[in-house]
Amino acid sequence: MNRIEFIIVTAIILFVAFALGWFAHWVIFRFTRVTKADLGELERLAQALHEAEETRDQAVAYIHHREEELNRELTQTRAELRAAMDGLREARYEVDLLQRQLEARSDG
Repeated sequence: MNRIEFIIVTAIILFVAFALGWFAHWVIFRFTRVTKADLGELERLAQALHEAEETRDQAVAYIHHREEELNRELTQTRAELRAAMDGLREARYEVDLLQRQLEARSDG
């Protein structure tokens, strides 16, 4: 095989490799091509996802607001309970004191 034959064979091999590569690219592009219907579906899914995220954000904000409100009510209720317990303690002390005075008067 002389030099010219070697160059021609190499050129043919390179051309065949190029043609096979181009054909493989065309086949892959043909099967993976996105249609307008697929784009419309993707757009619809993206819009639904966006709406779901907004709804989730609103729900999280409502939950935080409600939690703060309930914490305030709980703090207020605890304060009222402490006040009621202090009043009850004082009333019991006064009743006990009055019972002692009454017993002291009855005995004396």
